[in-house]
Amino acid sequence: MALVEGLLLQASSTSILLGVLLILFIYLFFSGSGSQKEGLEPPGPKPLPFLGNLLQLDLKRLDRSLCALSKKYGSVFKIHFGPKKIIVLAGYKTVKEALVNCAEEFGEREIPPIFHDLTKELGILWANGDNWTVMRRFTLTTLRDLGMGKRGGEEKIIAEIQYLKGVFEKFDGKPFDTTHPISVAVSNIICAIIFGSRFHYEDLKFKAMVNRANENMKKVGSISIQLYNMFPKLFSRNKTWEELMKNTEINRHEMQQLMNSLQETLNVDDCRGFIDSFLICKESGENGMYFHDQNLLTTVSNLFVAGTDTTSATVRWGLLFMAKYPQIQEQVQEEIDRVIGDRQPVMEDRKNLPYTDAVIHETQRLANIVPMSLPHVTSCNVHFNGFFIKKGTCVMPLLTSVLLDESEWENPHTFNPAHFLDADGHFVKRDAFIPFSAGRRVCLGESLARMELFLFFTSLLQHFRFTPPPGVTEDQLDLTSAVGFILSPSQHELCAVPRI
Repeated sequence: MALVEGLLLQASSTSILLGVLLILFIYLFFSGSGSQKEGLEPPGPKPLPFLGNLLQLDLKRLDRSLCALSKKYGSVFKIHFGPKKIIVLAGYKTVKEALVNCAEEFGEREIPPIFHDLTKELGILWANGDNWTVMRRFTLTTLRDLGMGKRGGEEKIIAEIQYLKGVFEKFDGKPFDTTHPISVAVSNIICAIIFGSRFHYEDLKFKAMVNRANENMKKVGSISIQLYNMFPKLFSRNKTWEELMKNTEINRHEMQQLMNSLQETLNVDDCRGFIDSFLICKESGENGMYFHDQNLLTTVSNLFVAGTDTTSATVRWGLLFMAKYPQIQEQVQEEIDRVIGDRQPVMEDRKNLPYTDAVIHETQRLANIVPMSLPHVTSCNVHFNGFFIKKGTCVMPLLTSVLLDESEWENPHTFNPAHFLDADGHFVKRDAFIPFSAGRRVCLGESLARMELFLFFTSLLQHFRFTPPPGVTEDQLDLTSAVGFILSPSQHELCAVPRI
C-alpha cells in the first residue's frame, strides 16, 4: 500500500512538473516564436504577469511616462497595460510615417471598453468599418454645407463672441473662473450647427448638458477608468463608471428630446442643421442600414463633446498663457490694435497678424490637450521601421513626443511664439505641428476649431487685458494640467480688465 501511495505521489509530482513545463513552453512559443518567424517585435520593458508594466507608469500623466520610456527603447516600442500589449509610436517622423505614409495599415480605431460601453461602436469617433466610413463622409460633407470653415461658420462664431464678451464685462475686472462661460460659448457654436439654433447662457438644461460633458471628459481620463480599460472584469461597474454612464444617459435623453422636436417640425426644403440633414437622408432610404436613430444620437453626442471640450480648453490655455506672460500679451495687443483697430476681427485678418497667429499655434503646441491622440489598431500584419506588428495590435501615436520633439522644436518645453516665425517676423508653418493628429483619423472638426481659436483669441485680447487675481504674481500662476482625457488647465481664476 505504501509503495502504491509513493508511486501515486511521484506520478502527481511529475504531472505538476510536466504541466508547468507545458505552460512555459506555450508561453515561450506564443510570445517569441511567432515574431521570430515573421519579423522582430519592437523592444520594451519586461512586463510582470497580469500587471504588465503598470508599476512603471504614472497614470496621472501617462504620456510623460511613455516619453521617458521612448528615450530608452526608441521611437517604436511595446508596453503592456495590464495583460494588453500596446505599441507606442514616438517622435514626429515615426508618427507621420505610420499615420500618413501607412494610413491604411494604421487607420483603424482601437475601442477601449469604456468607449464601447458609451457608444456601442456607433457614431464616428469610436467606430470602424462601413459604419465609420459612411458616418464620417456624411458628417464632413454636412458640416461643410453648414458653413464649417466658411463664411457661414465665421458669422456664427462672431455672433457668439458678442455674448461671451458681455459675460466677461459683467465681472468688471474682478477675478472669475473662465471655465463655464468659455465652455458654453464654444458649445453654442457646435449646437447652432447641430440643432440649428443656439441656447441662452442661463438655460438650465443647456448649462447642465455642458457641465456633464465636461465632467465626463475628466472621468474618462481618471485612474479608475484607465484601470477598467486594462482590467474590465476586475474593475467593472466601479463608481466612476456608473457616474459616467448616468451623465451620458441624461445627456442623450436631453438630446433625444431636441431631436424629437426637430423631427416634428422637419421641412425637407429648409435644412436647419446637422440633425435635419440626417433625418432627410433617413427618410430618403439611402444607406438605410446606417441612418437610424441610435447612430444619429451617438454621432450628435460625439460632435457635442468633441466640439465643446477641446476648443474651450485651448482657449482657456491661451488666456492663461497671456496672463502668465504679459510681455507676449502686450505684443499681441499691439499687433491687433495696429492692424485691426476697434472693428471686429475676421478670418481675413489672420494673414496680417503673424505674431498673434504664432501665439495661437504655440498655445496649441504647448497645451498639448490630447497628448496621446486616440488609440489606433493595425488593420493587417505590418512591417514597420524594421519591426513586425501583428494585425489587431493596439497602437498609440504619442502626440506629446511630436509637439515636444527636441529634434523639431528649438525650445520644446518653453512657451515661445518664435517657433512659428521666421527671422523677418513672418508666420511659418511647421510640419511637426499636428495637434489634430494626422492621416485617415485626423480631427474632422479641424477647420472649425482653427476658426474658433483665431476669432475667440483675437476678439477677447482686443477687448480685455488678462491678469492674475490681486495678490497673485505671474510666476504663481499654475500651468499644471488637470487630470482628464484631455489636458485642461487646472482650476484657476483670471481678471478680464476692459481695454476700451
